[in-house]
Amino acid sequence: MHSKKVEFDNQSGQKLSGILDRPDSVTVGYALFAHCFTCSKNLKAASNIAQALNAAGIAVLRFDFTGLGQSEGEFADTNFSSNVADLLAAADYLAREHAAPAILVGHSLGGTAILQAAAQIDSAVAVATIASPSEPTHVTSMLAGSEEDLRERGEATISLGGRPFLMRKQFLDDLERQNVSSSIGSLRKALLIMHAPLDDIVQIDNASSLFAAAKHPKSFISLDKADHLLSQPEDSRYAGRVLAAWASRYLTTAAATDELQATDGEVISRTKVGGFRTDVRLGEHNLVADEPVSVGGTNLGPTPYDLLSAALATCTSMTLRMYADRKKIDLTSATVRVEHSKIHADDCVDCETTDGKVDEFRRTIALEGDLTETQRNRMLEIADRCPVHRTLHSETKVRSTLE
Repeated sequence: MHSKKVEFDNQSGQKLSGILDRPDSVTVGYALFAHCFTCSKNLKAASNIAQALNAAGIAVLRFDFTGLGQSEGEFADTNFSSNVADLLAAADYLAREHAAPAILVGHSLGGTAILQAAAQIDSAVAVATIASPSEPTHVTSMLAGSEEDLRERGEATISLGGRPFLMRKQFLDDLERQNVSSSIGSLRKALLIMHAPLDDIVQIDNASSLFAAAKHPKSFISLDKADHLLSQPEDSRYAGRVLAAWASRYLTTAAATDELQATDGEVISRTKVGGFRTDVRLGEHNLVADEPVSVGGTNLGPTPYDLLSAALATCTSMTLRMYADRKKIDLTSATVRVEHSKIHADDCVDCETTDGKVDEFRRTIALEGDLTETQRNRMLEIADRCPVHRTLHSETKVRSTLE
């Protein structure tokens, strides 16, 4: 994990202070993290979550909202809308200097702001909230009896987390204008909601409301006995690991879909600087190929030979299915296992090649159903007739040109 201090301007030209946490190995995508209300980018929970995302190859930008931490501006002049604007400025910074964020993560009110900002961040494919209110107005419950004084006088000093903050009435007015539920319903991005049942700051029914308002794909993860700020390291690290596993699924889709477009019957692959991770587009389908860590890869997907073995295995089982259907054979399922290796030609008694190494595919076929021994033997013969099998045994030409 490599951490670097960064700065970028908010909508008013004030400098916002951030930290960009990058993986030690290849970066597969970028995430934008929004901290909790009146917190800062340096909250230990935020750092632990960023570290877990880094372990999955995801870089993370966490920053201080205007008027907080090391960012310029006055907190009294900010509100929920300005927080959303700060998030959009952060997303623009990532797109300009690195890569647009594909993952958006927010803690507490930061999560509610992330949900509001997500509609304007086209690059984002997945959004996650941690202990977030379903509506921004939940913040008023934290004003410790000062709300009436704030509305009457126009401003008041509020104690939040043991620290004094000057707040103005415009903050409350702005909260009341928000409609996050409507934003969630039209999100059109994968959503993960994480919440602790015993959270006494933002109660669990907020998570229920968010989940009900969202459309699929949506997921919920219970944070068990964690407190609102995830102050115990094991809680924030757990949240980070789960978040990383969930986000990685959507990163592979985003990479291939955004950059590669293939026609029917065409396969496109692209390998960039920084390792062997390769985005693959097959018509309308996406996947990622890679190499094991032991040879310099990041093991984010199957190897090229894994894909070749998969082609042989899938072609075999499909061919057996087709034959059984045509001959009305009671075949419940055909399971095919393929292992690829390179063996010395001297060790191959039935190979024409006499020196060097030979590619060997070991195929094991399991047939389930009410089949006679004769039918089973015939199915084994049919397996050798699968088109991919025949391609591997026939003369093949690969003709390459430079575009």
